[in-house]
Amino acid sequence: MYETALPCVPGSSPVIGLALGSGAARGWAHLGVLQALAREGIEPQVICGCSIGAFVGAAMAAGDLTKLAEWAQSLKWQDVVSLLDVSLRGGLIRGQKLIQFFERNFVDRDFSELQRSFACVATELETGREIWLREGSVSAAVRASIALPGLFTPVIHNGRLLVDGGLVNPVPVSLCRAMGADVVIAVDLGSDMIGKSWRPVPAEAETGIGWTERLFGRLGFFASGGNGEPGNGQNPLREANLPSLLTVLTSSINIMQVRIARSRLAGEPADVQISPRLGHLGPMDFHRAAEAIAEGEAAVERMLPTLRYCLGHG
Repeated sequence: MYETALPCVPGSSPVIGLALGSGAARGWAHLGVLQALAREGIEPQVICGCSIGAFVGAAMAAGDLTKLAEWAQSLKWQDVVSLLDVSLRGGLIRGQKLIQFFERNFVDRDFSELQRSFACVATELETGREIWLREGSVSAAVRASIALPGLFTPVIHNGRLLVDGGLVNPVPVSLCRAMGADVVIAVDLGSDMIGKSWRPVPAEAETGIGWTERLFGRLGFFASGGNGEPGNGQNPLREANLPSLLTVLTSSINIMQVRIARSRLAGEPADVQISPRLGHLGPMDFHRAAEAIAEGEAAVERMLPTLRYCLGHG
C-alpha cells in the first residue's frame, strides 16, 4: 500500500517533494513552475519525475535548471527536427541524438552525485510493472522514462525493456512519499488535454496543416511536397472532417494518461496540485517553451494561498 497525503501543518518544516508529471512538450511548463516556486522561497529536497518531468527534474537536481530554461527558450522548430533520429523499429525516433545532447550539456553523472534526491518512473514493457529508477546513470534513467510508445524506441536498462513511465504513474506522488517527502507538490500537465483536438481554433491561430504533421512529413511519414506538407495540396485534417492518424494517436494517448493520472491522484493525492492549462500546445511543440513557462508560472500564482498555508509561509 502507498501512503496517502499527509495533512498540512502550519509552522512545521516538512521535507518538500516535487512530483513532475509527463506531457511531452508541455513539460516546459515545469520550468515556469520551478521558477515561481523559487521566487516564493520553496526549495524541494526530493524531486521525482515522469517522462518530460524526469528530463526537467534531473536538470534541477543537478543544478542545471537555468541552463536548461535558456536552451528551451532558444529552440526553433528546425532545432527540434535536428535532434530527432528516425527509426523504423520500436518507435519513430531512436532518441540517441536527444539524450547525447542532454548528457553533453546538462546531466551526465550518477544519481549519487546529484545535489538533491532524485528519481524517475518507467514502465517495464513485458510485465507492465512500474519501475522506480534511483541508481546508476541519470541520463540512462531519463531516456527510459521518456520512451513514449510509438514515438521513442524502448530502452534496455539493467536487463529490462522499459518505456515511458506515463503508462503507469504519470504524476509520481507515490515515489515522492517513498523517498521521504512529508509534503508533496504535484504538477499535472494533462488537466486541459481531453477533447482539445476538436475545439475550435481561433482564426488568428489557423495556419493550415499542424506543425506535428509538417514535422512527420519532413521525416518521410507522409508523401510530401516542398515544405514537408502532404502532396497534391491535400491536408489530411480537412478530408471528410476526419482527424489525421497522428491526431487520433496523440488524442488516444492523452485520454489514457489523463485517466490514469486522475485515478492515481485520487488514491495517492498530493498536498498541493498545480495544473497548468496547456491544451493549446501540441506534443512536439518544444519550440514554444516561452508560452509553456509563462503558464507554469501562472499556475503557481493561482495556488499560492494553498502553498503558503501548507508550508507555513504565512
